[in-house]
Formats: sequence, structure tokens, C-alpha cells
Amino acid sequence: MTQTGRKTEETAFIADVLRAEAEAIERIARQVAGDDSAHWKAALDLLESCTGHVVVAGMGKSGLIGAKISATLCSVGIPSNTLHPAEAVHGDLGRVRRGDVVLLLSYSGNTEEVCNLAAILQADALPRLGISCSHDSQLARLCDVHLSTGDITEACPLNLAPTASTTAMLALGDALALGVSRRRNFSEDDFHKHHPGGMLGVGLRKITEALRFRVDKNLPVVSDKVTVRQALEQAVGDRRTGAILLVDEAGRLSGIFTDADFRRLMRTDEKGMSRTIAEVMTKHPKHLTTDDLVRDAVALTRERRLDEIPVLDPDGKPVGLVDVQDLIAMKVVSE
Repeated sequence: MTQTGRKTEETAFIADVLRAEAEAIERIARQVAGDDSAHWKAALDLLESCTGHVVVAGMGKSGLIGAKISATLCSVGIPSNTLHPAEAVHGDLGRVRRGDVVLLLSYSGNTEEVCNLAAILQADALPRLGISCSHDSQLARLCDVHLSTGDITEACPLNLAPTASTTAMLALGDALALGVSRRRNFSEDDFHKHHPGGMLGVGLRKITEALRFRVDKNLPVVSDKVTVRQALEQAVGDRRTGAILLVDEAGRLSGIFTDADFRRLMRTDEKGMSRTIAEVMTKHPKHLTTDDLVRDAVALTRERRLDEIPVLDPDGKPVGLVDVQDLIAMKVVSE
């Protein structure tokens, strides 16, 4: 086989793997909208009523998927931790408390350690939600509520390595987490509280928290009635930004005059310094409000290629200025 033929065969194989995994999820989506809708409602009811933690347990690959599901639950404000089914019977059952709900994962529904754990929890009357391939599995019979993935053909050519089945189980976990967070009206502010670090946290910060240039501190604000020369003179004491903000008689933002505007003016107009700055400023510039987030500044920077963005209060008066260099320093914008 030629090298080109081998590459074609390999990419076709990869495409088949991806289609197999996608089809597994699509099949479950059809079940959710059909015969399994009552099971899903019961599952969401059970998780929504949880006053403690959602404890997730699974063996092998299902255990690894369970760890991700647990992390997703925490991410959307639902306290969660994991429990190894084999370790549970050697002292770790103490991790489960009254008020918790235990989510048990086993594709076959007959994994010995998982089913033994389910039986112990049943004897203690602790709420149990199971996920397996069939509502007729042993695990399903040991749980209060059960969700079925249905029979899944693995993406593995030998139909042995857990692939499509684990992808489907992960998708079910994501759907459960997001369904419960939706019921609990989990908001962007709530998300920010759970993600104060990293890029997600930075993007969800209020823009006012990230301002380096502020009015009455280090940001020049000048009347739009003065000349360019007078505006530069008035701003010289504070000038560390690349722009001057211009305001009308009521103190509302009327324009912005940037370093780039000044350079263009000097190249094209010998009498530019004597002109009223209102003649040469950018009028009614794009701006942010004090309610906007850092991610809104990022979006505006990318859409409009702006280097400086005024931030206004509810009355339209400037409170600060976002400099693109600050966004670069926060690593939310690249140079």
C-alpha cells in the first residue's frame, strides 16, 4: 500500500471512531426525548433534592469517568466527591453521609464491586442513582433511580476497549450536572465564585475590578470645548494612557482622542493644535459600562481592534479606561 493510501485508510478509520462515539450519544438523546423521559425527570429530582454531596463511584474506566462527572458537578455548584467501590468496604464508606446521593456507574450493570456497594447503600437507605446499559441490569434493580445508555457498540474494532460506552456515560453525567444547575438557577456570578482562578475566572471578573486607569486618579478627562493644545496641556500631569477622554458640559463622555489620532492630525493639519478638540476627536466611541465583564472588553477589542475602551457609569460619565496592554498582561488577549 502506498503512503497516500495508508493515510487515507487511517483517516477513514479515525472518522469511523468519531462517528461511532457521536452515534452513541445521539441514540441516548433520542431515548431521553422518548421512553426514558420519566427516568431522567426522576434522576434530576433526586439530585436536585440532595442536601449533601453527590458521591460518584465506578470501577476502572467508569471510575475515571466518574471523577470527571464529579468535577463537572462541583464546577456548576453541586458539591461532589468520588468513592472507590473496592475501598468503600474497607473503611471509606465513612465518606458517605446522610443527605448525600450516590451516583453508581457500571456500563454492564453487573460490576461486582459496584453492585456490592449499591446493596450496602440500599440496606442503609441511602439514595442511589445508577447508570448502566439496561434497566434490567443488577445495578438498576439496586438503585432508586436508573438511567440506561442502551446497548452500545464500542468504537474499538474488537468491540472490547471501553470507548463509545465511556463517552456516552460522560455525556450523561454532563447532562445531569447541567440539568440540575439549570433547575437551581446557577448564574454567571455563581460560576465566577467557583472559578476565581484561571482564564474562566479572569473573564468573568467585573471590568471595574481590572481597571488600571481611573478617573480622578491617573486618567485625563477634559472638556470637549477646549483646543487640542489646551487638552494636551491639561492632561500632561496625569498622562500615562494612550488616550484622553472628552466630556460635555454635563460630564458625559462625548469623545476620545488617542495618540494615533494626534499623530494623524499632526501629519495632515498644520493648524491642528489650534482646532477645538471636538472637531478632531472620535465622537461617541464604543465603550463598556460598569456592569460589563473582562470578557466583554476582550470581545470588543477583537471585534473593533480597539486599543483603548472607555468605561462609563449608568449616567454615561467616564469612570475608567481599559488599555489593551492590561488585557495582554491578564493573558486574555494575545499581542
